[in-house]
Amino acid sequence: MDDHDWPVIESETEYDTPWYQGGYDLVEQPDGSRKRYYWAELPPAVVVVAVADGDVVFVEQYRPTVRETQLELPAGIVEDHTDGDAHGEGVVPREGGESYESAAARELQEETGYAPDETTLLQRYDVATGLMRHERGIVVAEGLTEVGADLDDNEFLSVRRLSVDEALTAARTPPTNDATVEGILLAKEDGYL
Repeated sequence: MDDHDWPVIESETEYDTPWYQGGYDLVEQPDGSRKRYYWAELPPAVVVVAVADGDVVFVEQYRPTVRETQLELPAGIVEDHTDGDAHGEGVVPREGGESYESAAARELQEETGYAPDETTLLQRYDVATGLMRHERGIVVAEGLTEVGADLDDNEFLSVRRLSVDEALTAARTPPTNDATVEGILLAKEDGYL
């Protein structure tokens, strides 16, 4: 099976929304059979672990998809994808596009009103590879200055600052989302918290 290249016989986009595309690839499996593998494709996103005077900056907002108010890290779409190597190093923007670091600074300012002096990419990875074509970057933002928020017309959120201990507890206590847990725990592991 190691030498099987999983040929794609057919690739079909079945729906296209403003947020994502969905479809399937008809693939030849190692035993010669064919199977449809369904996927949803989303643009890359960034999650921001913003550290201000020993606190971590969160946003709290209602998420209609899960019908709950969530305490989350600031996050958003990376505009005009980025390119980089398979290990998340050397990430550079495509012409006219954003790096994870620049997307983090923009999203943080838009959602929370804080502008960072420094941003550092901690990790870049694929999310839910059994179903999604979606890449996420976790970025730490430091040296925050209040400059005023610029919310999108669908963003109704509150900014909350938690101590590191409170942030670590929040990351493991419902309601949270996957971005909160991953970002907080990675930042803690890498010594930023």
